[in-house]
Amino acid sequence: MTFSILAKDPETGAIGGAAATGSLCVGGWVLRGDFAAGMSASQGAAPSTFWGEDALYHLRGGADATRAVEQVTSCDKGREYRQLSVLDLSGNTAAFTGDKNQDVKSSLVFTGGIVAGNMLGGKDVLPEMIDEFVEADLSFERRLLAALRTARDAGGDYRGLLSAALLVLHPDRPPLSLRIDHHPDDPIGALESLYRLATTGEYSKWAQQVPVSTDRERVLD
Repeated sequence: MTFSILAKDPETGAIGGAAATGSLCVGGWVLRGDFAAGMSASQGAAPSTFWGEDALYHLRGGADATRAVEQVTSCDKGREYRQLSVLDLSGNTAAFTGDKNQDVKSSLVFTGGIVAGNMLGGKDVLPEMIDEFVEADLSFERRLLAALRTARDAGGDYRGLLSAALLVLHPDRPPLSLRIDHHPDDPIGALESLYRLATTGEYSKWAQQVPVSTDRERVLD
């Protein structure tokens, strides 16, 4: 019931993810990130409320993406109803898709990232999502948003969409966590509008003074 992308930007060191679904509150359910660990996307027919944070826990403990997915999924009796993708800080990725999720369901890896989905409207959704992210001449955040829009246009969630979210962690900027929890018409368009508001004007100027990963005591004069 969800499609998502996790990726690392080799130019800036940022890590990020984006997701959309035909249900409510995709950001709260799916995306998790920790600049000391990596990113996770926990989704599926009956998504675990634990998998996303558990994956980050194992990454912080030294596991790579593959090992983190194995550790999280292997001991869960409900795993066949769930889907998990993980990105570690080296850009390695791994995923698990339970058989009880509805088709079309899959995950695909690309250099420095991964896409995953279930209840997709076609087999082209994930490949086209990757192509847009890789080929778009945009900033990292806008490429994630463009990947969501392309996935939607390729079939998306076959029920339509109700919510969308973006999470980006950057070493030199404040965390960017944007969520459209319910929008029956165009949640991805609403998310793009929210992104523009959050990265321009007075809000963006104010955000420049807050602490960031590379300067935990940052205060601008």
